[in-house]
Order: sequence, then C-alpha cells, then structure tokens
Amino acid sequence: MNVCSINEVGGIIAPNPSVTIVALQTQKVGAVSSLASLAAEVRQQLGEAWLPQIYREQILTKRTRAYNLELPAKQGNAEVQYTLLGVELKIGRRRVMCPDLATARYLSVFARTGNPDFALPYDISQLSRLADELEFAWHRMLLLIDNVAENRSASFCTRLRRTLIAAARDEIAQAGAGADRPHFNQNTKQRRA
Repeated sequence: MNVCSINEVGGIIAPNPSVTIVALQTQKVGAVSSLASLAAEVRQQLGEAWLPQIYREQILTKRTRAYNLELPAKQGNAEVQYTLLGVELKIGRRRVMCPDLATARYLSVFARTGNPDFALPYDISQLSRLADELEFAWHRMLLLIDNVAENRSASFCTRLRRTLIAAARDEIAQAGAGADRPHFNQNTKQRRA
C-alpha cells in the first residue's frame, strides 16, 4: 500500500496530513545532516587555511596584545576605506581609524567573523603577512562554500556560510584574546665582578 507519493514538482502528496508532517520532518533532518557534512567537507578542504587554526598557530604563539573591536549588534559589512584623514575600517555605520592599511585589513577579518575580542600582534612588521594569510583563508572559505553548495539554493548557501562563520567565531573566541599587554622578558640585573 502506497502511503504517499511525490508529484512532478517534488512535493509530497499524502492522503493523511500526519504522514506529510513526518515526511517533511525527515526531509528537514536530511538537510541538517547534509549541511553538517558539507560544513565538515569545507573545513577538511581548507586544512591549514582554516581561520581559527591560523589564529592559534601563527598569531597566539607570538607576542600579542588583546584588542577589543566594538562591533554593532547587527552584523554589518566590514570594508576598508581611504579618507583624507587616513585609513578607516567601516563596520556597519561605525568607523574605526587605523594607523595603516595592514591593520585595517587584519581587523576587517575579525569584524567579518563577528569576533569583538582577539589578539593583535605587537610586531607591526608581521601584521601585513598575517593580514594576507587571514584574508586569503577568508576568501578561500567563501569560494569553497560556493563550490561545494553549487547546485543548492541560495538560502542553503547562506545557511552553510553562517554555520562555518559561527564555527570560526566560536573557535577564535575559545582560543582567547591573549594578554592585555605583551610580556617582555627583560633582564635588567647586571652582575658586577
């Protein structure tokens, strides 16, 4: 006995409404597991280019200071702008003055992930290289999401993107922002002979 069938459009036709609900719940569970499996596939393809891994292995291992970027409640787009006064990072309606382009690029990655507290390298000569790596990892993640979810709907791609960004945000927050000030090893005692 055939309880329900699928019409040409892909909808479920069921004589009993409870069967339709069970079938829709089954489809929803399948979509969630598919979302989780695609998110895991993107993370696996990223490998060492996963943002939290770069943060843990290349930033937190160096001398850093904690930085607090006051993010707006509603997540806006972070963009670097050049003004007459210098380089600014615009997050939603808020503008943050930055001393140079490398700092603005570095801060923009954390603004996009939604991390208000993170570690900022104390050595500014390393900031440009780290900003390059973080931006590369960010854009590679977005390209992999588009590639993996190529035949899916736009809403599915958005959910996958939000899932991966939330996972990156949580891992970066779990790693911590580091110390407020960098620790300097200074041996000022001098021996007298």
